Amino acid sequence: MPGLGVSGGGQNKQLVLTAMVFAVAMTFIDQTIVSIAVPELQKDLDLSETGVQWIVNGYLLSLSALFALGGRIADIFGHRRMVLIGIVLFAGSSAMCGATPIGGGAEAWLIVFRIIQGAGAAIMFPAALAIVVAAYPVTERGKALAIFFGITGGLTAVGPLAGGYLSEWTWRAIFWVNVPVAIIAIILTLRSKPDDTRRPAPLDYRGAVLVALGMGLAVLGLQQSSTWGWDDPATWGSIAAGLIFLAVFVKVELATAKPLIQMRIFASRAFSADNAVLFLLSIAFVPMFLFASMYAQISLDYQASEAGLYLLTFFAGFATASQFGGRILDQRGARPSVLAGTVIAAVGYFLWAEQLPDLDFNNQWYWVVMAGAGMGLVLGPASTDAVNRAPQTSYGEVTGITQTVRNFGASLGLALLGTILITQNRVHLEDSLTAPSVGLTKAQADQIADAVSGASTGGAVGGHAGATAQKVTEAIPHDFAAACQPVFYGMAIAMAVAFLVTLVALPAGRVTDVIPGPEDAQA
Repeated sequence: MPGLGVSGGGQNKQLVLTAMVFAVAMTFIDQTIVSIAVPELQKDLDLSETGVQWIVNGYLLSLSALFALGGRIADIFGHRRMVLIGIVLFAGSSAMCGATPIGGGAEAWLIVFRIIQGAGAAIMFPAALAIVVAAYPVTERGKALAIFFGITGGLTAVGPLAGGYLSEWTWRAIFWVNVPVAIIAIILTLRSKPDDTRRPAPLDYRGAVLVALGMGLAVLGLQQSSTWGWDDPATWGSIAAGLIFLAVFVKVELATAKPLIQMRIFASRAFSADNAVLFLLSIAFVPMFLFASMYAQISLDYQASEAGLYLLTFFAGFATASQFGGRILDQRGARPSVLAGTVIAAVGYFLWAEQLPDLDFNNQWYWVVMAGAGMGLVLGPASTDAVNRAPQTSYGEVTGITQTVRNFGASLGLALLGTILITQNRVHLEDSLTAPSVGLTKAQADQIADAVSGASTGGAVGGHAGATAQKVTEAIPHDFAAACQPVFYGMAIAMAVAFLVTLVALPAGRVTDVIPGPEDAQA
């Protein structure tokens, strides 16, 4: 019977899972792959600093603003159909990004198609995750989603590694690589024939506009805080406007008969706890890839491809532990795995931070693995438990909610932790470079700090010669590592708070039956 969360009609569950992993693989890789290739993009296309920011952030902004809508339209128009539309939209815009013309219109071209990429991902991902959920009964779902999140989470780490190697050939390849992946995903999706049950319902356009404006403006303010500055009214105005739109959205949804999001689902303490944990986890998860990559290149003097290998150490712990997390979820529920994972991750991040100033990977790698293992124990079980506790008629809608929460947490983490990194790096370099032994002015030290924050150590040293250049070169790695320390302490704190939320609010025991939604209750 369609919609009961169990595969039917001879459906091959493993083939469905494989197809959906290929479908969303592109979206995870693209979260991090572009950042590595930014120097090549900037050099080849003569991009402005603002343009570079929007090429990276436009994708995430579009993704955040449209996830909730993507989840809802997947329920209405069919999950398989929306996966296929999302794949085509994502791959087509990727090909257009790779075909960016050289010249004055390059910047606008690339930004527009990056935003379309984000829209494709927002349509595709909730539908793909909903297909995996519907293909497996509740008692097998933990193991299946452990594989799903283990592989896709690891692909976030693959992004910098792939970007490093591909950009050595041409930066265009970081976009074109999505096309063959998309073709495989389409073939597997058509062959596996996943559930495509449609639940026709009026689409809440008013709610869609309000949540898109709310998420878009709030994320915009957070993302641009490093460019505009926290003392700029535009930063706070954008965030405040976004929060106001979100508050209006909640009020409107509660009064709407067929809302975009069933807000009353948050009355479930367990569902709210799962989402709070995912929010806190995302503060530490996505930003870690950016800041660890910068640390590896600036402080450890790694090449882009070597920085990718540094991040794969994290994935070694993440991928292994995520499989155990899925088994624990199926046998005992989410609480034991999430409790253990949040503690392990908090301790791992803390001890990793302790070793950063030593500039010695041999003293770090086991704490990197530990942090990854902790995150692997949390991500899959918390995400799966949230879906298991949601109405079975709204799998797409619920995955849209959880992914919106995760994206907002990631944006908040990038903004706050990025601000800490920039501020601390400036303070440390000012102390080092204005000392009598070096003799630079505060303005010169700040200029070097700004160049380093943009991952341009060459630009930081440029303009200085002889002994001064040598001392600047020696100061940059140590001072940047010292600036990274409070950032990783912040990640440890986020996971410690997630532990407290789990301890207080997440109930014990596993979900053995799907909670019926309104349509099933009427039936």
